[in-house]
Amino acid sequence: MASSLSTKPFSADALSAFASLNSDLGSLSPAYLRLSLRPRLPKRLHIQAAGSTYGNHFRVTTYGESHGGGVGCVIDGCPPRLPLSEADMQVDLDRRRPGQSRITTPRKETDTCKIFSGVSEGITTGTPIHVSVPNTDQRGHDYSEMAVAYRPSHADATYDMKYGVRSVQGGGRSSARETIGRVASGAVAKKILKEFSGTEMIKVSKASKKETFPLIFQILAYVSQVHKIVLPEDLIDHDTLTLDQIESNIVRCPDPEYAEKMISAIDAVRVRGDSVGGVVTCIVRNCPRGLGSPVFDKLEAELAKAAMSLPATKGFQFGSGFAGTFLTGSEHNDEFYIDEHGNTRTRTNRSGGIQGGISNGEIINMRIAFKPTSTIGVGSGISNGDANFLTVSWIWR
Repeated sequence: MASSLSTKPFSADALSAFASLNSDLGSLSPAYLRLSLRPRLPKRLHIQAAGSTYGNHFRVTTYGESHGGGVGCVIDGCPPRLPLSEADMQVDLDRRRPGQSRITTPRKETDTCKIFSGVSEGITTGTPIHVSVPNTDQRGHDYSEMAVAYRPSHADATYDMKYGVRSVQGGGRSSARETIGRVASGAVAKKILKEFSGTEMIKVSKASKKETFPLIFQILAYVSQVHKIVLPEDLIDHDTLTLDQIESNIVRCPDPEYAEKMISAIDAVRVRGDSVGGVVTCIVRNCPRGLGSPVFDKLEAELAKAAMSLPATKGFQFGSGFAGTFLTGSEHNDEFYIDEHGNTRTRTNRSGGIQGGISNGEIINMRIAFKPTSTIGVGSGISNGDANFLTVSWIWR
């Protein structure tokens, strides 16, 4: 099912439907409710929708809306002859799938992916890979109010301001379901990394004996804060952290004690129909040195753009982040030394693994802040575009 589009002015039928959902609107006339916001665009067509593609050599374009027929991505730049199947992507898609626990959205989706192009007999062909995931639990009627009103802290108003038209079913392109395309393409990227640079064998001299051990390029992310529950940084050893530790509970916090506190904090507001925000910490271990370029293509700038394009993100920190402003230069500097393998290392890592926009081989450490979910069950003031504000409770999906 394609997403419905809303244009202005609205019909009397749409206004009547909204009035039946909220008795407070019964006394307001259709003319009074009509949105006064007019498209400021010239009548001739302009390209306004660019921005759904990320990357240079490995390019990903995501598509689809939250309550349309489906979502997905097109991946361009994947090398040929790489073994790839839907199962490779499904593992990560199952981790992001909604409705897995009481603390996530109650929407039920299987998020089963299908590859439509770019793969032949289980091997990539080097041509664009099209991955699609159907929406099976879309409920456009849950968002009928959006046809005549803007929800607070959503993208309803700004999409209307920019395009003069918008999807009125769910969040459209601003929905978190857009991230399905990122997860699917990320699974492909992980296969490429594993194939071409996943394991580096390092020779070590120990007791006059040559030994080898693998250094695995790894990317891990976990929840480090929920509302006012903050996981102390010294509780997690980033050198030994495992995915099993992160996946051991429904909030994906690697410390069991703080995980329970976070779950309790979410439950406390969830039963009231409210929501809370949080922070995700992401680390990269054994990253090759020399990634990133000076000035506009700094590694942290590229990562910040990718992270901040995620829905609901409101903050981004690297290394010491804003806390580093409380230190002096002598306190903040990462002192160099030569380790037992002859590698140049730093004794501390306040730089977060990146200096001058280029990776230095230390653990890359970043934190991304997410605002509370805007769609809540608590009554919220919404605007219909005129100087009128209405109160509506939303179905949390």
